[in-house]
Amino acid sequence: MSGHDLAEVNVARLRSPLDDPDMASFVWAIGDVFWLAEQSPGFVWRHRPDPELLSYGALHGEDDLVVTLSTWVDAESLRNFVTRTAHGLFMRQRSRWFVPTSGFTTALWWVAAGDRPSIVDALARLEHLRTHGPSPEAFSFGRLFDQP
Repeated sequence: MSGHDLAEVNVARLRSPLDDPDMASFVWAIGDVFWLAEQSPGFVWRHRPDPELLSYGALHGEDDLVVTLSTWVDAESLRNFVTRTAHGLFMRQRSRWFVPTSGFTTALWWVAAGDRPSIVDALARLEHLRTHGPSPEAFSFGRLFDQP
Protein backbone atom coordinates (compact mmCIF):
# COMPACT_ATOMS: atom_id res chain seq x y z
CA MET A 1 0.00 0.00 0.00
CA SER A 2 1.24 3.46 -0.95
CA GLY A 3 1.73 6.20 1.60
CA HIS A 4 0.10 8.72 -0.74
CA ASP A 5 -2.92 9.09 -3.00
CA LEU A 6 -3.11 11.33 -6.05
CA ALA A 7 -5.64 14.13 -5.65
CA GLU A 8 -7.29 15.55 -8.75
CA VAL A 9 -9.43 18.66 -9.20
CA ASN A 10 -11.14 19.67 -12.40
CA VAL A 11 -13.16 22.80 -13.13
CA ALA A 12 -15.53 23.80 -15.93
CA ARG A 13 -18.08 26.51 -16.57
CA LEU A 14 -21.55 25.34 -17.59
CA ARG A 15 -23.02 26.80 -20.78
CA SER A 16 -26.49 26.89 -19.23
CA PRO A 17 -28.20 26.18 -15.92
CA LEU A 18 -28.72 22.48 -15.20
CA ASP A 19 -32.48 22.79 -15.67
CA ASP A 20 -32.05 24.13 -19.24
CA PRO A 21 -33.14 21.55 -21.86
CA ASP A 22 -29.73 21.93 -23.56
CA MET A 23 -28.16 20.44 -20.42
CA ALA A 24 -30.47 17.41 -20.16
CA SER A 25 -27.98 14.98 -21.70
CA PHE A 26 -25.28 16.18 -19.30
CA VAL A 27 -27.54 15.82 -16.25
CA TRP A 28 -28.62 12.38 -17.47
CA ALA A 29 -25.02 11.18 -17.97
CA ILE A 30 -23.16 12.70 -15.01
CA GLY A 31 -24.42 10.16 -12.48
CA ASP A 32 -23.22 7.34 -14.72
CA VAL A 33 -19.80 8.97 -15.11
CA PHE A 34 -19.49 9.33 -11.33
CA TRP A 35 -20.54 5.69 -10.89
CA LEU A 36 -17.98 4.60 -13.50
CA ALA A 37 -15.23 6.48 -11.67
CA GLU A 38 -16.13 4.79 -8.40
CA GLN A 39 -15.94 1.35 -10.07
CA SER A 40 -12.61 2.05 -11.77
CA PRO A 41 -9.41 0.35 -10.60
CA GLY A 42 -7.39 2.74 -8.49
CA PHE A 43 -10.30 4.98 -7.47
CA VAL A 44 -10.15 5.94 -3.78
CA TRP A 45 -12.65 8.75 -3.06
CA ARG A 46 -14.61 11.62 -4.59
CA HIS A 47 -16.19 14.72 -3.11
CA ARG A 48 -19.97 14.31 -3.06
CA PRO A 49 -21.96 17.50 -2.67
CA ASP A 50 -25.12 17.05 -0.68
CA PRO A 51 -27.88 17.65 -1.61
CA GLU A 52 -26.69 19.15 -4.92
CA LEU A 53 -25.67 17.19 -8.02
CA LEU A 54 -22.46 19.21 -8.45
CA SER A 55 -20.02 21.30 -6.42
CA TYR A 56 -19.28 24.89 -7.37
CA GLY A 57 -16.35 27.19 -6.74
CA ALA A 58 -14.56 30.29 -7.99
CA LEU A 59 -11.07 31.07 -9.22
CA HIS A 60 -9.54 34.49 -9.82
CA GLY A 61 -12.31 36.20 -11.75
CA GLU A 62 -14.14 33.02 -12.75
CA ASP A 63 -17.27 32.40 -10.69
CA ASP A 64 -19.69 29.49 -10.65
CA LEU A 65 -17.25 26.87 -11.85
CA VAL A 66 -18.31 23.25 -11.59
CA VAL A 67 -15.70 21.46 -9.47
CA THR A 68 -14.96 17.75 -9.33
CA LEU A 69 -12.50 16.46 -6.77
CA SER A 70 -11.26 12.91 -6.31
CA THR A 71 -8.33 10.82 -5.13
CA TRP A 72 -6.70 7.86 -6.84
CA VAL A 73 -3.95 5.39 -5.98
CA ASP A 74 -1.75 6.67 -8.81
CA ALA A 75 -1.66 8.73 -12.01
CA GLU A 76 -1.99 5.69 -14.26
CA SER A 77 -5.31 4.70 -12.67
CA LEU A 78 -6.68 8.20 -13.14
CA ARG A 79 -5.37 8.41 -16.71
CA ASN A 80 -6.99 5.06 -17.55
CA PHE A 81 -10.34 6.26 -16.24
CA VAL A 82 -10.11 9.56 -18.11
CA THR A 83 -8.99 8.14 -21.46
CA ARG A 84 -9.92 4.44 -21.63
CA THR A 85 -13.48 4.35 -20.35
CA ALA A 86 -16.78 5.90 -21.37
CA HIS A 87 -15.55 9.04 -19.59
CA GLY A 88 -13.56 9.75 -22.76
CA LEU A 89 -16.76 9.66 -24.82
CA PHE A 90 -18.36 12.02 -22.32
CA MET A 91 -15.42 14.42 -22.58
CA ARG A 92 -15.57 14.51 -26.37
CA GLN A 93 -18.98 16.17 -25.96
CA ARG A 94 -17.83 18.75 -23.40
CA SER A 95 -18.18 21.69 -25.80
CA ARG A 96 -21.95 21.05 -25.77
CA TRP A 97 -22.11 21.68 -22.01
CA PHE A 98 -19.07 23.77 -21.03
CA VAL A 99 -17.66 27.15 -21.99
CA PRO A 100 -13.91 27.18 -22.60
CA THR A 101 -11.93 28.64 -19.67
CA SER A 102 -8.44 30.08 -19.66
CA GLY A 103 -5.48 28.33 -18.12
CA PHE A 104 -5.25 24.92 -16.55
CA THR A 105 -8.58 23.30 -15.71
CA THR A 106 -7.10 20.28 -13.92
CA ALA A 107 -4.54 20.07 -11.13
CA LEU A 108 -2.96 17.02 -9.51
CA TRP A 109 -1.07 16.73 -6.22
CA TRP A 110 -0.14 14.07 -3.69
CA VAL A 111 -1.96 13.72 -0.36
CA ALA A 112 -1.33 11.32 2.50
CA ALA A 113 -3.23 8.08 1.88
CA GLY A 114 -6.75 8.47 3.21
CA ASP A 115 -6.73 12.29 3.24
CA ARG A 116 -9.79 14.01 1.79
CA PRO A 117 -8.88 17.41 0.37
CA SER A 118 -11.41 20.23 0.53
CA ILE A 119 -12.78 22.16 -2.43
CA VAL A 120 -11.06 25.27 -1.05
CA ASP A 121 -7.67 23.50 -0.93
CA ALA A 122 -8.22 22.00 -4.39
CA LEU A 123 -8.99 25.37 -5.96
CA ALA A 124 -5.93 26.86 -4.25
CA ARG A 125 -3.82 24.09 -5.83
CA LEU A 126 -5.28 24.82 -9.27
CA GLU A 127 -4.66 28.54 -8.82
CA HIS A 128 -1.06 27.73 -7.79
CA LEU A 129 -0.60 25.69 -10.97
CA ARG A 130 -2.05 28.48 -13.10
CA THR A 131 0.18 31.09 -11.45
CA HIS A 132 3.47 29.22 -11.00
CA GLY A 133 3.33 26.30 -13.41
CA PRO A 134 3.93 22.65 -12.53
CA SER A 135 5.60 21.91 -9.20
CA PRO A 136 5.19 19.30 -6.46
CA GLU A 137 2.53 21.64 -5.01
CA ALA A 138 0.32 21.22 -8.11
CA PHE A 139 0.97 19.65 -11.48
CA SER A 140 -0.70 18.23 -14.57
CA PHE A 141 -0.52 15.09 -16.67
CA GLY A 142 1.93 17.00 -18.86
CA ARG A 143 4.46 17.10 -16.02
CA LEU A 144 3.93 14.54 -13.29
CA PHE A 145 5.83 14.62 -10.01
CA ASP A 146 6.72 11.57 -7.92
CA GLN A 147 5.16 10.90 -4.54
CA PRO A 148 6.91 12.70 -1.69
